[in-house]
Amino acid sequence: MKIAIDAMGGDYAPLSVLEGTAEALSCYDGFNVILVGNLPEMKPIVEKLGLDRNPRVEFAHAEQVVKMDESSVVAIRAKKDSSITVAATLVGKGKADALVTVGHTGAAVTATIVRMRTLPGVERPAIAVLMPSKDRKVVMLDAGATVDCKPEHLAQFAVMGSIYSRLILGIENPSIGIMSNGDEDIKGTDLTKGAFKLISKMPVNFMGNIEGSDIFNDVVDVVVCDGFVGNAILKSCEGISKSAMHWLKTAFTKNPFRLTTAILAQGAFQELKEMSSGEEYGGAPLLGINGIVIKGHGSSSPRAVRNAIRVAADLVTKRMNEQILAKLQESNALLKTTTK
Repeated sequence: MKIAIDAMGGDYAPLSVLEGTAEALSCYDGFNVILVGNLPEMKPIVEKLGLDRNPRVEFAHAEQVVKMDESSVVAIRAKKDSSITVAATLVGKGKADALVTVGHTGAAVTATIVRMRTLPGVERPAIAVLMPSKDRKVVMLDAGATVDCKPEHLAQFAVMGSIYSRLILGIENPSIGIMSNGDEDIKGTDLTKGAFKLISKMPVNFMGNIEGSDIFNDVVDVVVCDGFVGNAILKSCEGISKSAMHWLKTAFTKNPFRLTTAILAQGAFQELKEMSSGEEYGGAPLLGINGIVIKGHGSSSPRAVRNAIRVAADLVTKRMNEQILAKLQESNALLKTTTK
């Protein structure tokens, strides 16, 4: 198994990505990596980490980088030798089994669609993020890959999210809900109502509509929504998390007695931070692409990169895409039968 790694993507590339790769190779077996990026720029770090002497490491030169503030479509067209494009091409040509990037999200989506294509029958890809709930993690998709969706897209997201939840969280029969403005069956938009009709006929554990607060109360295991809604929810949660930590810090530092309590509660604060961060899994898979793709946060630490590589290898080993295809075929056959 080979994993192509976009070494130039992200806020702290290539240092953070290369350090995370070195950690992954040290901690886990069963895969090799292809580091994609500007080799002269990477060389000092590569040599310092000993990656140039590691038999599990190959290199692929890429002259260009898609910067975080660039238009993804324009950049992918203009920068055909960008690190994300070269990495996606390696997977698309069968020279690698998975791709890990912490770079530009739009560029990653565009490059993988163009160079790797979607799985047969999959109309649109979806980013599946893990959200913190009361006592567990919840899968939410789409978190930004496909903004304009049709009911058929959400139905496919439900299938893909169900498979991912089972493989990554170990939930045998994940419950699925559609994000709506209420849990009554009649609530929602034309999009969600259409998706409701389709998903209710599919071989998944469909619970119906849910509302925003249900994400955090263990109501379902998989939340289905379009990329516009999902990204807004994700960014709102990130903002609330940062603000909450700021509010707590401000409140505890107002007097010495509270400050003492804060010091004693540092362990609890660390647990809260871990629960709301994505470092444990390293990133989110771009589901529906013909190859495993893990997209990490732009500010990913070496630990997050290490875990993203681990998850990518795990999903290849568990043959996630083969399972998604089989479930989609079963769903399509059932839909044809019920609509006759």
